[in-house]
Amino acid sequence: MSSTNKTKIFIDGQHGTTGLKIHARLKDRPDIELLELPLADRKDLAKRVEIARAADIAVLCLPDAAVKELMAALGDADTCVIDASTAHRVADGWTYGFPELSKDHRQKLLDSTRIANPGCYPTGAIALLHPLVEAGIVRADSTPSVFGVSGYSGGGKELIEVHENTPNVEAFGLYGLDLAHKHVPEMKKYSGLSRAPLFVPSVGHYPQGMLIMVPITRDITAKPVTAKDVHQVLADHYAGEKFVPVRPLADRAWLERDRFLRADRLIDTNSMELAVYGNEAEGNILAVASLDNLGKGASGAAVQVINLKTGVDEATGLTVA
Repeated sequence: MSSTNKTKIFIDGQHGTTGLKIHARLKDRPDIELLELPLADRKDLAKRVEIARAADIAVLCLPDAAVKELMAALGDADTCVIDASTAHRVADGWTYGFPELSKDHRQKLLDSTRIANPGCYPTGAIALLHPLVEAGIVRADSTPSVFGVSGYSGGGKELIEVHENTPNVEAFGLYGLDLAHKHVPEMKKYSGLSRAPLFVPSVGHYPQGMLIMVPITRDITAKPVTAKDVHQVLADHYAGEKFVPVRPLADRAWLERDRFLRADRLIDTNSMELAVYGNEAEGNILAVASLDNLGKGASGAAVQVINLKTGVDEATGLTVA
C-alpha cells in the first residue's frame, strides 16, 4: 500500500452502475484518496495505465475486452487489481474475491494482487453450494439446479433504461435459456463441482435485490439428508461472519405477511442472508440466499476486499442488515 496514510484507489469505469456505487462508498473516507481521470481521458489507454500504476488499488468496472486490454498494458505492475468484470473470474493467477469462501481465504486475498470480484448470482449460489460440497452432502459430480431473480439494475445501464422508460415492459422474465450463462463456470469452479450446474436466471420489474434458490434434491446428495443437516453445515461454515448470517431453520420471521420472501429486503447493504426450508414428509429441501445484487453481489464485495487489503474493519463504509 501507499507510504502515506491514505490508500490511493483508481476506479476505472467509475461512471457505470457498479463503479458509481463503489465511488459513493469510498469518496468521503479519510483513509482513501481517489485518483480520477478527466472525463475526456476515460478511453485513453496510456493515461489509464499511468494512473493505475500510480494507485495502490485499481478497481476495474469495465467490459471484459477493456479489462483484458488494460491488463495487457499494465503487465506485472505492483498495483493490486480488483476486476469487477467476468474476464478473470476463473483465470489462473487470480484470487476469487469472496472472503467468506473458506477459513483461509482471507489470507489468500491478502497475499494476492490480482483479485476477481464475484458475480452477483454466483455469490449466492457458491455461498450455498460450496460448504455443502465440501461437507460431502452435495456430490461434486452432480448437477445442482440454481434459480435466481434479480432487480433490473443487475443488467447495467441498458437494462435500466429499458425497465424505466419502456411502456409495458415485462413484469418478470427468464433469460439465459441457452443454459450457457457467463456465470456458470464461476459457479462450477468455486462450488467445487466437476460438472456445470443448471442455472436459470430471471429479472423482475424492480430496481435492486435478488434471491438465489438451490433445491437440495435426492439426485444430487451423497446420502440421505434432512433440512436440519443442510442448515447445520451452512451455520457452521459461516459462524461469526458478520455479512453472511444464516437464518434459523425454516425461519418465517423474514417473510412478508408470513408467506412471501422479498427479493429487495437487503438493498443498500453488504449482507447476504442464507436460509433453509424443508418438507420432511416428502424429503424436499430448499436453500435460499438473499442479497443486494449491487451490494454483496458487486460494489459492496469490492469495498469489503479493499477494507481487508488496507487493514481496516471489513465493515468500514458498508451497511450490515
